[in-house]
Amino acid sequence: MMTIAGDAFSPSDAIAGDGDQALAVRASAGDREAFARLLERHYDTIHRIAWRWCGDGTEADDIAQDVAVKLGRAISGWRAEASFPSWLYRIVLNTVRDRQRARASERRRVEAYAVQKLVDAQGGGGADDDPAARLWSAVGSLPDRQRDAVLLVHGEGLSHDEAAGVMGVSEGTVSFHIHEAKKKLRAMMQASEDELS
Repeated sequence: MMTIAGDAFSPSDAIAGDGDQALAVRASAGDREAFARLLERHYDTIHRIAWRWCGDGTEADDIAQDVAVKLGRAISGWRAEASFPSWLYRIVLNTVRDRQRARASERRRVEAYAVQKLVDAQGGGGADDDPAARLWSAVGSLPDRQRDAVLLVHGEGLSHDEAAGVMGVSEGTVSFHIHEAKKKLRAMMQASEDELS
């Protein structure tokens, strides 16, 4: 069973009138009310995923709006045999990647700002001394596939199998990316702690 935005998806949802699958079937056939309900149901999840990928609230707002527009254009092509939540995750991931490519120079500026914030934090405690905030910042600097695997499994709570479906890779590949990410994150967090002490 897959959980997304507090809703559990089960095969019976495909029959129920307001489950994700049923709403997606109706939305793909042009039912605007069904589409609006789907978007309303999943908007917070879309925004949360976007925020975890980029670490910036304003950028996450823009990404979530881009996803909503893309979802509106793509819903007519959705096939009922596909899990709607997995399909939605793919749209979010692709939107994030597209935006990252389009904003490469902005990303470098944001990374430079994050480094400056860490340097500033050395002098006087504050929110940047939070280990969880440093960890999520470090996750953002991982290679794309490692970052995606970590955020889907540890950030969104998906199983390795579910994350594999979203990423379009095997479950073993997800496990490998997470293993490699953990090694890199340990090293990065140790370096960060050494700098702060």
